[in-house]
Amino acid sequence: MTVRSVAPGDTLQLRYALRPRGGDDLISNFDDAEADTVTLGDGTLAPMLEQWLIDLVPGERHVFLLDPWQAFGESQPELIQTLPKTDLPADTAFEVDQLVEFAMPNGQTLAGHILEIGDEAVKVDFNHPLADLSIEFEVEIVRIL
Repeated sequence: MTVRSVAPGDTLQLRYALRPRGGDDLISNFDDAEADTVTLGDGTLAPMLEQWLIDLVPGERHVFLLDPWQAFGESQPELIQTLPKTDLPADTAFEVDQLVEFAMPNGQTLAGHILEIGDEAVKVDFNHPLADLSIEFEVEIVRIL
C-alpha cells in the first residue's frame, strides 16, 4: 500500500518547532499531548512554512534549515512606522520591546514591535518578529486527515 504524501489544501495533524538556527525553541508542540491540526492554505501556518510540508509523508521527522529569504524574509524599512499617539487606543500602556496587536480598518490584526515611545508618537516595527533570522523548522506529519 502506498502512503499518501501531503498536498496543498490537506488537513494535517502535525508536530513542529521553530527556532533560530542553533538556538532555543520559540514555538514547539513536540511535548504536547495532542498534535496540532492545521489545514494548508487557511492561514494557520505561514505560507513560507507550509511549502516545506508538501510531499512529506506521515511518520517522518524533518528539520529544514531556512535562510531568512526562505522563512520570514528580510526586514523592510518601510514597515517601520511612526504612529501618532492619538491614533492608538488611549487605554493601552505601551512599553519599548513590547509586541502589540493593532486592529486594522478591515477587522484583521497586525502585530507590531514597539521600538520607541515619544511624547507625541510611537515608533513601531511591523516586520515579522522572525525577519532577518535563519530558522530551523522541525516538523513531523502525524497523519493526513
